[in-house]
Amino acid sequence: MTAPAKTGTPAEDPTAADATRPRQRKRVLLRAVPAGLLVLLALTGPLLAPHTTDTPLTFPYATSGGGAVLGGDILGRDVLSRLLAGGAPLIATALGIAVTVTSIATVLGVIAALRPALGRWIERAADLVILLPAVLGIMLVALAWPDGGRLAIGAAATVLGIPYAVRIVAAAAAPIAATGYVEAAAAGGERLWHLAVREVLPNLRATLLALFGLRFVEGVYVVSVAAFLQLGPQPPEADWALMIRENAAGITLNPWAVAAPCLAIGLLAVSVNLAAEALTPARPTPETPL
Repeated sequence: MTAPAKTGTPAEDPTAADATRPRQRKRVLLRAVPAGLLVLLALTGPLLAPHTTDTPLTFPYATSGGGAVLGGDILGRDVLSRLLAGGAPLIATALGIAVTVTSIATVLGVIAALRPALGRWIERAADLVILLPAVLGIMLVALAWPDGGRLAIGAAATVLGIPYAVRIVAAAAAPIAATGYVEAAAAGGERLWHLAVREVLPNLRATLLALFGLRFVEGVYVVSVAAFLQLGPQPPEADWALMIRENAAGITLNPWAVAAPCLAIGLLAVSVNLAAEALTPARPTPETPL
């Protein structure tokens, strides 16, 4: 009698799983390291700037030369120095928006999934806020805010971003809240915080990481759009979004004054999204043991 053939898949083989882990770590590093380096460069940029950001170095829209590697801007200030100094405020604002929106949406979304009666009211309130156009809401808040600036834009983007994020988290948490182990824990008398923190949240890591990456990019987008509408950061502040608006008229004279901050914003958005995707835990498949 012949021995039965092996039907196990490579995913079920511990040796094969161990062999794939170094490749997975390498993939994560290749995607996460560029984002980390770009953020680190933006945060340390003010220390690396070769010139002051508010003192004219050459004539307006001068091309490269005379100590200005990327030429001059609308007032003759060094584009490279302003580029190095302008990333930190934008990243800080976008990071604050992403952290706040993701945190509040996580709490409300998990509560909505675990307490359906309360969840219906939360989702109705979210739907009501979603009806307000985002750009109009940002303009209303920024114009009504005393000395409206970066803080006003951040607050408006946070308030308007929470409803969308709540719907995403609630939709992802609802199937988890209906599983047998959560129902068993609830029947055993576990409190709401225990169900949320110990039972539901560990299974939402992939959703929350992806949501955080999207909210960060959305924060960059909101601040950039607000700068074009002459809201948020104001001259003479060094800011990537503000640099694009200020120097748009001279793009044919010194393209780097506009192209450099555009490339920086684009690379930041793409690299953060790739890093969030790489750090997202893989969902189990039928062949992958839990």
